[in-house]
Order: sequence, then structure tokens, then C-alpha cells
Amino acid sequence: MQLDLNLLAALDALLEEGSVQGAAARLHVTSPAMSRSLGRIRKATGDQILVRTGRHMTPTTRALAMRTQVHALVQQAHHLLSAQTELDLARLERVFTVRWHDALATTCATALIAAVHRQAPGVQLRLTAEPGDDTPELRRGEVDLASSDGPPSLPDIRHRLIGRDRLVLAVRPGHSLTQQPVTPERYAAADHLTVSRRGLLHNRIDDALSALGHKRRVIASAPTTATALQLARDTDLVVTLPDVVTRSARHQLGLTTLPVPLDLPEVPLHLLWHQRHDNDPAHTWLRETATQTLRTLFTSPSQQEPNRPPAGVAI
Repeated sequence: MQLDLNLLAALDALLEEGSVQGAAARLHVTSPAMSRSLGRIRKATGDQILVRTGRHMTPTTRALAMRTQVHALVQQAHHLLSAQTELDLARLERVFTVRWHDALATTCATALIAAVHRQAPGVQLRLTAEPGDDTPELRRGEVDLASSDGPPSLPDIRHRLIGRDRLVLAVRPGHSLTQQPVTPERYAAADHLTVSRRGLLHNRIDDALSALGHKRRVIASAPTTATALQLARDTDLVVTLPDVVTRSARHQLGLTTLPVPLDLPEVPLHLLWHQRHDNDPAHTWLRETATQTLRTLFTSPSQQEPNRPPAGVAI
């Protein structure tokens, strides 16, 4: 039998009001229309639901037994279909998947987890590594938030610019590049290390050097920033990477930082999500919390430097 779920609302009104006229007024329909609904309810349930006793209508035993459950179902349906206006973080239970660049996760994951747990202790965060290819995980719903150094190519992916970073060189203390000013020639002549989850040995730095008539020698690639920084510490390899998001890791490893002797554009940091979450209060809260956490990295006085040093000066 095909059941008209609209009958639930009519049944709820009939049981609450105890009369056809009262239920009709409550749902803003005519009394004949409500009488027809009562007839259909009686046919669907095999029960009279309301019986006349004198001038009043009295619910049957079955009607009394189902009244609480029917009212709860109608309220749940109303809540499900109504616009979400309030978010109770203290009661929120949800799992969010965040896919950030490994350097970004290393620097900011602690602050993000702390902020989320403080406001919504029932929320769990799943931090995942970046994939080996640009699969549309946001579109498939496998990832809630992602990071990127450029705007998305898919039209249904939203993005927000968090900040811009500059590239720097990281080398071990006492490296030959620290002895004299870093020029394009000396930079190109060094042994280099790239950071690429796909193992790429060529990037835009090679293009910039080629425009000046130079070619660098890339010895190896590392899949993560953490691996690249450890290799730079233990070898004579030079790694070129964003400044702000790797500063804490470079400091912990005792690496020396030098400016890049090339005119390179800054590296933008974008936060990405799918448009299906635009009106989701919980997701809106998550991305606002993530935005605040990430932007603190770019605006904190302890992370800012008053002046950019001249080429060849260690920072």
C-alpha cells in the first residue's frame, strides 16, 4: 500500500485537537478536507482513531498509544526539512576529514585540533595526507576541507585565500651558500632537492633559472616537507620551500635559511571545500575555525619579520 506521509501531520493534529474542526484550523485546511483525511487514516490503520461520544470526539485505545510517537515523527520531519538556523556545538557529533599539505598540517594541526575540541568536544577530525594525483575528493565527499596553492579548476569547488608566502632556501649550518652572498649562479651550481608527492624533479624554479640562462642540478625529490628538511640537515642538498609554513620545522632542525636569489611570485594558500557545504552550519563553523587558525600563522607578530634581509644574509 502506498502511504501518503501527509497523513501523519493530519493524524498529529487530530490527536492533539481532538476534533476535525480544530485539526482543520490548525493545518489551515477546510473541515471537509480534514474529514477526508480522517477517513483515509482510518482506512490505512484499520482503526476509527476518533469516535464520537455525545458532542465530542474521543481517541481510541490505539490512537492514545500512538499519539506520542506520531507527534515525535512529525516534529522530527519538521526539523529535518526546516532551515537550519542554530548550531549547538556542545552537542555536535560529526567526523570531518581535512586534507592539508604536510607542512601546513605539521604547523597548524595542533592549534586546529585544540580549537575544535574546545568548542565541540563531540567532533572528530580525520587528517589525511595529500593524494598522489589531483582526484576530486571534495566533489565525492571524501574530504571536507583541503589546502591548495592555487584556486580550484572545478566550478563547484569553493575557495578562500588565506595568505601569501614567499620562498626561501633551507640548508645545513656551515653550508657553502652561507659563506658568500647567494647569487643566481651560486644557487644554480648547488645540489638541489625538490619536494613533490609525485616525485617531480622539475618545477617553476627551473623555469626561472632557465630564463636567466642557468640550469640547476636536482639530485633527488622528497615526498614530504619533513623528509626534505631532514635531508637538507644531513646533506649538502638545498631545498627551496615556503617560508611561513615551514619556519617552525626549520627552527627545530637548526637549519639556516637564505633568501632565494630569483624574482619569484609569492605562494598563495587557499582553503577549499565543495559548494554542497555552503549552507551547512557545522561545516561553516569548521571552515571559519580553520581560517582563523591558518591566518594566525600569517599575522602573528612572532611569525612576521620587520624587514626582508638582502640576498646572501642568513635569516
